[in-house]
Amino acid sequence: MDIELIPDAVFELDAEQRVTAANQRAADLTGYDVAAIVGGRPAELLRCRTPDGHPVLADGWHPSSRLPCVTRIPEHEVRLVRADGTDVGAMVTGRYRRGQSGEVVGAVLLARPSARRPAGVEGIEVISTVSHELRSPLTSVRGYTSLLLNRWDRLADDQKRTMLEQVNHDAGRVTRLVTELLDISRLESGRLVLRRQLVDLPALAANVVEKVRMLEPEVDAELGFPADFPPVYADPDKIEQVLTNLVENAAKYGNPKGMRIFGRHRDGMVTVAVADKGEGIPERDLRRVFSKFFRRAETRPTGSGLGLWISRGLVEAHGGSLVVASQVGAGSTFSFTLPTAVPEELAR
Repeated sequence: MDIELIPDAVFELDAEQRVTAANQRAADLTGYDVAAIVGGRPAELLRCRTPDGHPVLADGWHPSSRLPCVTRIPEHEVRLVRADGTDVGAMVTGRYRRGQSGEVVGAVLLARPSARRPAGVEGIEVISTVSHELRSPLTSVRGYTSLLLNRWDRLADDQKRTMLEQVNHDAGRVTRLVTELLDISRLESGRLVLRRQLVDLPALAANVVEKVRMLEPEVDAELGFPADFPPVYADPDKIEQVLTNLVENAAKYGNPKGMRIFGRHRDGMVTVAVADKGEGIPERDLRRVFSKFFRRAETRPTGSGLGLWISRGLVEAHGGSLVVASQVGAGSTFSFTLPTAVPEELAR
């Protein structure tokens, strides 16, 4: 994949933590030309350190590298010194490249600017955001169940069915929010466990559309996968979660009509894309759509603002990437890649 298409700063490192490739976003973040970044070590060139001043990468890779099953680098905050001497904060994540014996032979780091915040603020923000999102469905569930228990004999069958359908919908929303909390914990700690098996992505996409259509009846999606589209070795539940999030977002924030879900494969990778014909996303927001808690002010539906951040983490845990392309007035396309080959550590 062309790293210039990725909205974050990209640093590809070799086994000695030297930068072998970087994109223009990396140059924008650091103030150095790409040519000046390549060949250097971030620990030396950018004087990377944790918010409390401890050097980053100076003593080796992130602690998560010691677990041979971990490929994704949990998101963490670093401070770095730009070319002009100014100090800037960045949120960094990425994935390790491992050799046949499980040793780290390199890494791909993704970084985006962040304002420095006191320790613990993000955890408080997670609790505050999710608590707010939980309050509405739980209030609805309690209200309807109380009404059903106290007035069962006086309610018509169609009224009971309507209330039970709403209770079922709200219970599903609560389940999803709890799942998001668990995903955040597992992704950031590097403890995400993938239960891989061969996955038929065209069939999975069709199933996702049918499920979303039950909640969003107006969804009209065209599926386009070539006949020779290969299966992938992945966790079907996690990939379904990613696809569901993308399709639901396209229906809510884009346009439920004229949606396209299509795939292609090349050079050992598959790409699955969800394209809508909505209003599109302005350039100022494109770099932020995968950030935690980001919700565009112009959109009406509410949510936790965690779906795309989690989806990107789940895709990266599989060794792929999730990106977006958008044109104002024409719509947006979210696409993710997955490797088709069975990972070496699983093939042994």
